[in-house]
Amino acid sequence: MTEDLNPDAVEVERYELFEGPAYRFEVSRRDFFKFAGGGLVILCLLDEAEAQDPARRGRQGGVQPQDIGAWLHIDEKGAVTVYTGKAEVGQNIRTSLAQVVAEELRISVNSIQMVMADTALTPFDAGTFGSRTTPSMSPQLRRAGAAAREALVDLAAAEWKVDRGTLQVADGKVTHAPTSRALGFGELTKGQKLAKAVGADAPLTPPAQWKVAGTSVLKANGRDIVTGRHKYTSDIRRPGMLFGKVLRPASYGATLVSVDTKAAEAAGVTVVHDGDFIGVAAATELAAARGLDAIKAEWKGSPQISHKELFESFKKSAAAGSGNPQGSIDEGLKAAEVTLKGTYTAAYVAHAPLEPRAAVAEWTDGKLTVWTGTQRPFGVRSELAKAFNIPEDRVRVIVPDTGSGYGGKHSGEAAIEAARLAKAAGKPVKLVWTREEEFTWAYFRPAGLIEVRSGVKKDGTLTAWDFHNYNSGGAAIKPLYEIPHQRSEFHGAKSPLRQGSYRGLAATANHFARETHMDELARAIQMDPLQFRLKNLKDARLRAVFEAAAEKFGWGKAAKAEGHGFGIAGGFDKGGYVATCAEVSVAKPGGKLRVVRAVTAFECGAVINPEHLKNQIEGAVLMGLGGALFEAIEFEAGKILNPRFSQYRVPRLGDVPVLETVLVDRKDLPSAGAGECPIVAIAPAIGNALFDATGERRRSLPLA
Repeated sequence: MTEDLNPDAVEVERYELFEGPAYRFEVSRRDFFKFAGGGLVILCLLDEAEAQDPARRGRQGGVQPQDIGAWLHIDEKGAVTVYTGKAEVGQNIRTSLAQVVAEELRISVNSIQMVMADTALTPFDAGTFGSRTTPSMSPQLRRAGAAAREALVDLAAAEWKVDRGTLQVADGKVTHAPTSRALGFGELTKGQKLAKAVGADAPLTPPAQWKVAGTSVLKANGRDIVTGRHKYTSDIRRPGMLFGKVLRPASYGATLVSVDTKAAEAAGVTVVHDGDFIGVAAATELAAARGLDAIKAEWKGSPQISHKELFESFKKSAAAGSGNPQGSIDEGLKAAEVTLKGTYTAAYVAHAPLEPRAAVAEWTDGKLTVWTGTQRPFGVRSELAKAFNIPEDRVRVIVPDTGSGYGGKHSGEAAIEAARLAKAAGKPVKLVWTREEEFTWAYFRPAGLIEVRSGVKKDGTLTAWDFHNYNSGGAAIKPLYEIPHQRSEFHGAKSPLRQGSYRGLAATANHFARETHMDELARAIQMDPLQFRLKNLKDARLRAVFEAAAEKFGWGKAAKAEGHGFGIAGGFDKGGYVATCAEVSVAKPGGKLRVVRAVTAFECGAVINPEHLKNQIEGAVLMGLGGALFEAIEFEAGKILNPRFSQYRVPRLGDVPVLETVLVDRKDLPSAGAGECPIVAIAPAIGNALFDATGERRRSLPLA
């Protein structure tokens, strides 16, 4: 990223993205045929807004020499291959992107090969984050598929010398209906070296007419995943490969005073000491671990706060707020008949991905190839080039489909570490972070302190809203509720821990505070929480999901068992709209809190794959359940106190409530992403249900 980073394009709480060297585009149109072979190539040109995205700029602000977002190739045998820099990290875009191409080309999803996240083969991509794949890459590939279809029709019309209006495309062939003549895609592209650029004006199939997109196509490589055939980064082996380990500092911010590596070197392992970096490489993982244990290092730490002083520290170190106030807070509070103040907190949360950071690095003739699980292959390539002072065209990053990221795999630490060890050893090196390393040295979801002042009339009309977020970020900070006098500001603060992107960013904390406070206001004026929200809400899309969730849940109709409570919350983020109704049970006052049922309604425009969208929503709800009830990083004196699953509580099977999902499919609207928004409503819905059951209001995450 550069100094001119646009906060509207990249949220401020994506701390890990705010640095990065220049990017380059590797493959020209002419060069493409060198590795792809002959046939038809469709190049997706970015529109002006996409081309000017700060993520595509170098340090001097120069735009990529080729503003190409993706390409599609149909070879001389009719095989269709799609190239995109996006990464598959479990969100199933390998399937959904293939669906939109298949829709436009009138072929099956299984006949499309997706080449993804390989910096030597795919066009530059800023990264797979922010729920941007569906709203940005899907339209590009739809246009590519449509342009390819039209180009094939042109080729057939020229071959037969017929009106193109008499031709039909289906099942990998172009057919001339009056004469029943047909030519396969390969027959039409044989001997061709035809490259076409397509902009934003390619004719697309309307969602209402979709036959492949909009259906629950099975996961593209699902069988390989469940049978173990798929190779994750940690499964990759290279000839002569060694295993690497890195010596970590004793605490955050500690500096190296002295180190003795003689015992490790005597054990026959390769030892690398470069500044504060100390690592080993050995023939087996066990030998590497023993070599690392043999190193004696002395570190010097510095005084640091613990999680107990965290929120007070945020307030003391806070910067001036940034936001766009509307009206006058003082006037709004004067007009209110009821005023309210509330303070809300959210703890640091770990990503806890199933697959920890891993990389395999190999140097050949001064060129570096790295296999790693990252959401930003081109960003990691830049990090590697900068670390080793080599041109980016001498670095290749390949991303195997990865076992989750949740925003936590944007940076290239493991790749750089493996590459440094491989360079010293002269052999390929695999490095896999331990669970303790993942919990300690990866970045966390930012913790946050949020203060709210509000005013409301007794008829339920909101008059004032003053909202201040300290440290966690500004995502979805501005409410969609109609409030004449409002101010929502983010205040940067000093963080004692490394922090960065996480699923939903600060939208989770901001919605928790906002929707909890809205519930408190409704209770204060003795108004139904749903009706209170609807009274102050004109946004039709957010109203629709509130109403859909409430109807499915039976809001206002269902009877509550003793010790049970109902809660509702809703919100928006990244073009999606969500509402969740939760039912909780509390065994007795002060007893165990259990979520019994959660009903979530979600709308993200036209749905591309209903079943996989449902999976995304339910996965987000379960992940949000962890942050709502259990998850919190504890730290003291620069050390993480709970760096393993036995100490860091995540949801277990016994915690899973009955999940019901309502898809609000808007075929009249462009498709948006679903990786982040569905997580934001579950925590406040649970907190509001807890109050309904017990009369106890909890304003800090986690709640339990």
